[in-house]
Amino acid sequence: MNIIVILGILITLVTGIPVLLQMLKNHPKGLIILFFAEMWERFSYYGMRGILIFYLTQHFLFDDSAAGATYGSYTSLVYLLPLIGGILADRWLGTRKAIAFGALLLVAGHGLMAYEGNPATQTLTYQGQEYSVQQQGRGDNREVRLMVGGQPYAFSGGSEGLRVEGLPEGSPLPDVLPTGSYTMSETRDANGINAFYLAISLIIMGVGFLKPNISTIVGQLYPQGDPRRDSGFTLYYYGINLGAFWASVLCGYLGQTYGWGWGFGLAGIGMALGFIVFVLGKPLLQGKGEPPNPERLRQSFIGPISREWLIYILGTLGVGGVWFLVQRNALVGTVLSISTLISLAAILYIIAFVCKTWVQRQRMMLAMVLIFGAVVFFTLFEQAGTSLNLFADRNVDLTLTTSATTILGFPMGTPDQIDAARMAIPLGGYGWIDTSMPASQTQAFNAGFILIFAPVFAAMWAFLAKRNMDPNPTLKFGLGLMQVGLGFMVVVWGAGMADSAFRLPLMLLGLLYLLHTTGELFLSPVGLSEITKLALPAVVSFMMAVWFLSSSIAQYVGGIIAGHAGAETVGGQVVDAGAALRSSLSVFEQLGLWGIGIGVAFILLSFFIKGWAHGVNDPDNHPGPDLTDRGQEDRNVANPAPTQPH
Repeated sequence: MNIIVILGILITLVTGIPVLLQMLKNHPKGLIILFFAEMWERFSYYGMRGILIFYLTQHFLFDDSAAGATYGSYTSLVYLLPLIGGILADRWLGTRKAIAFGALLLVAGHGLMAYEGNPATQTLTYQGQEYSVQQQGRGDNREVRLMVGGQPYAFSGGSEGLRVEGLPEGSPLPDVLPTGSYTMSETRDANGINAFYLAISLIIMGVGFLKPNISTIVGQLYPQGDPRRDSGFTLYYYGINLGAFWASVLCGYLGQTYGWGWGFGLAGIGMALGFIVFVLGKPLLQGKGEPPNPERLRQSFIGPISREWLIYILGTLGVGGVWFLVQRNALVGTVLSISTLISLAAILYIIAFVCKTWVQRQRMMLAMVLIFGAVVFFTLFEQAGTSLNLFADRNVDLTLTTSATTILGFPMGTPDQIDAARMAIPLGGYGWIDTSMPASQTQAFNAGFILIFAPVFAAMWAFLAKRNMDPNPTLKFGLGLMQVGLGFMVVVWGAGMADSAFRLPLMLLGLLYLLHTTGELFLSPVGLSEITKLALPAVVSFMMAVWFLSSSIAQYVGGIIAGHAGAETVGGQVVDAGAALRSSLSVFEQLGLWGIGIGVAFILLSFFIKGWAHGVNDPDNHPGPDLTDRGQEDRNVANPAPTQPH
């Protein structure tokens, strides 16, 4: 059994049993339904996200830059469309119907992701002659060879160019192909690529309808002023991170070990389970989440088509628009840039002319400072799915043991270590613990650390708040930014620990994710809830839109940065591991320095602008939870009554 699975079971039992007992004993039964529905939805999303960059680079043979851009387009739209889904639910559909429709789109999208089509093929052209690239195996067993004269040959790279190993005399290719003397071309299965873009378009639209609304029902389960509300959200967010954790562990393992369709298929099964749980659990929701005006929703809009079905039809047709957009990274960037300029102009107008008091202006300016900090933080943080994932695959030693051993009588080690020690494996060859891991399983580090440390941080914030020592939001952002920057610097400072294959110890990557997680937990008590409290009551919805826009921008920019950390590949395999390490560390160093520098600036700035909140963070203005969906708080989690200026 995979050792990460074993550790995951232990972490889940230790942290999950108290959560389950608390839900069963102290909270509405509907919370359990929403807990498991959202857990499975996040399982599907993060399961697909964990192996997406490898699918793009190893199945479709995108280069690192194109793969990062595609990933950025996808995730930026995932974080942008929930704004539309939230508005439609608030005004017409109601949250329950919006969630159900979104879940169906997600089931379809994840199911379609399981269709791989034929793998892309690659051809090297040198002096007019073409040589095919052969790919076999997956994960650590993946081999890429250059076919010359009908025989496969290994290759490597360096400053002089591409070196083909073991060529016989008289070969049409020289041993070294100088850089620039050859070209690479790809042939991709049109059905496979179109199915992929359609699948992620369905997922984007599905998340748009589902994600902003399910947490709203959580809040509706509790009467106004119910002291259980905050703890209910905390438990709910535990389910989100539990789903994210197991998605990375299981979908990543299956996808990189047995086949992409297995990993994506398991993510789809998770989404289907979430939909079933939500539908069957409707009676436990106590009638919450229904349309604001059911009669008007049922009324005919055009002939036999009601308003409700019009929304479903337009949402389905909108998938086509998303399909067109997600394939055009530059167009996504243009849309985001125009939206940003318009939003900035609108905010400046609001500060200058709509705000009537200096208190209101300072609160709006503080909101803008925090939004800028969030863009920087999540641009760095979201490297996890792209550059850090590829870095783990190419330049990290992913084995947890140096030699085979036994534990409780069971052999433990990597397959090579077990073979070298000539250990007998019981239970028909299945009774051993595999201490190797595919790169995608490193995505479980963040969610796993949250499951472990989130209760500690929640207790710490409560302890500090009771003693009026809770850091102001700008200071928390600064400390969070410093930690995400330090995470990158840990890897940079550990460069000297690389082995002969240019691989760094797994411990360094673990420390990076630990610092990224603690940085996230510094930001998580602030998030969107702070923006809703600082904004003028008349523009709260607009400022929520700006927050989602900022999250989308961070995803987009993060994808571009990931492309700069890339390296030359042939057949999805890095040509020069040393060059790949240097490229990654160069970008990580820049990210680390920027994160630390901006974090220090925020800390210094906090002493000058800490009074700009003007009391919005008093205890009576803190109805939101202390935990978020891994840094991205849902739209309606915290919507307090505005504090009057004084």
